[in-house]
Amino acid sequence: MSNAVADPLSCRSVFILGGARSGKSRYALQLAERAAPSRLFIATAAPGDEEMAARIERHRAERGEGWTTLEAPRDLIGALAQARQGRVALVDCLTLWLANLVFAGDDVAAEVARLCDAVSSCAGPVVFVSNEVGLGIVPETPLGREFRDWQGQLNQGMAAACDAVLLIAAGLPIALKPASAPAITLK
Repeated sequence: MSNAVADPLSCRSVFILGGARSGKSRYALQLAERAAPSRLFIATAAPGDEEMAARIERHRAERGEGWTTLEAPRDLIGALAQARQGRVALVDCLTLWLANLVFAGDDVAAEVARLCDAVSSCAGPVVFVSNEVGLGIVPETPLGREFRDWQGQLNQGMAAACDAVLLIAAGLPIALKPASAPAITLK
């Protein structure tokens, strides 16, 4: 059986999912660095406290040279207008963007729909990173359950909208779309 990952560099839009600390961001960075010398990092994290601010700075330093960073904690559609031919854009991550929308009281359904619709009109290649939260326990609080539900809807919409979808588990990519066909041998 083959589980080879289709070349995501041949796609205009790639959606990368994974659990916390699964290696999804590292994989997305490497993919973008192979794709184009001109790279735009669209950051959705907001430094709400000292620990988060330090985390953001650490991630910025880890990216190194060759990246232009655009901070877009809520206006992701506006930031995607900066995507253009010859430059790859990397959005990391949709989970933080979604949390920012929920906590701000924005119309989450409308924003998710706008993002999914915008994928096909991006002028250049875009890599999106998101957390897969549906594999864990059911959250204890109503807000936690609401967020999990929104995250699942966002991930399904993005998976449908993007050309390629990869699941990262233990640092390894698993192609979900286009999925590799299993090799079947009849004896």
